[in-house]
Amino acid sequence: MLCFDLSAAAHERAGLGRYAASLARALLDLGVPLTAFVNEPRENGLTAPLRDLPTLTANAPRKRWRLRAAVSYFGGPGLRQMFPEVSVFHATEHLLPLIPQARSVFTLHDTAYLSFPRYHLWQNRLYLRLMMPRFLARADHIICVSESTRREALERYSLDAGKVSVIAEGVAPHFQPLTDAAQLDLVRRKYKLPARFILCVGTIEPRKNLITLLEAYAVLRHSLPEVGLVIAGGRGWLYEAFFSRLRTLGLEPHVTLAGFVPEADLPALLSCAEVFAYPSVFEGFGLPPLEAMACGVPVVVSRASSLPEVVGEAGLLIEPTEVRAWVEALSGVLLDAGLHADLRERGRRRAALFTWEAAARQTLAVYRSLDPALKSGL
Repeated sequence: MLCFDLSAAAHERAGLGRYAASLARALLDLGVPLTAFVNEPRENGLTAPLRDLPTLTANAPRKRWRLRAAVSYFGGPGLRQMFPEVSVFHATEHLLPLIPQARSVFTLHDTAYLSFPRYHLWQNRLYLRLMMPRFLARADHIICVSESTRREALERYSLDAGKVSVIAEGVAPHFQPLTDAAQLDLVRRKYKLPARFILCVGTIEPRKNLITLLEAYAVLRHSLPEVGLVIAGGRGWLYEAFFSRLRTLGLEPHVTLAGFVPEADLPALLSCAEVFAYPSVFEGFGLPPLEAMACGVPVVVSRASSLPEVVGEAGLLIEPTEVRAWVEALSGVLLDAGLHADLRERGRRRAALFTWEAAARQTLAVYRSLDPALKSGL
């Protein structure tokens, strides 16, 4: 039995949840039979077909489940009874339960807790520093979502390079430019969007470097006062400095905080934007810029971690904290129709190279390498 951790998707945990749900759907499209694991089921947390999967659960909130999983590595009660028929378990949210007799696949999204510890809550840093070496050592195969993440993992941990592979994330087919006026208008009204705006999709937390975007936007408003800024993302952690800077710059009337936007609304939201800005200082992959490119939106991103690897030459790459460079890049895309059209076309071609079907096929090959029975069973 293949067991796939959908906890992050059920709990709408932004990037981790999007990864788990998208990959699971693509595996199902290939005819791969999955059993889901959700540490604490929530009503309406998953949509079809994921909510219809046979599901195992710990019936425990996240913190309690994390503690229970950790204790099992130090001689505590085993977890086999929770996973009686599982032959392969795929951990997708940086937590690998210790399941005797089962093989395991671990997706490592990033090592930000090591590279930028100040951007994480101390409890999270402590847990990951203690448990990540154990999870990675225990895993039979490790999937990194980018070459940048793989390099970091090999540098930070004593891993067998042969069991670490790169499988990039993908873009779902429904991410494409939308032209239906009624659908676009519905999303404009739902999120109170300005007529023209710069868009950023990301959780409000220090790693996303949104304060630099605020400072660039404050300057940009002097020459383009009609252009708004929309930030789509829920509050993560350590977000107080962002809201303080928002008030200090006097931008509260001009910045639309859309909150967490469900995936169903994202293609329309992206299609309404004139330019997509992503100033993050560290990303394991960087799915939002890729989805923006698929929707025909020019992107301006940080020249940091995995983002150059994902965006390539299809977007403008800027040093993360150089405010003036962000102002010039954003204003250039907003004012230069030729540049806008060029980036739009290059972005769509680039995004077409990343599909969840390809990610699912590569992931299935990993499963089959661990369990020979799957070779004839799928």
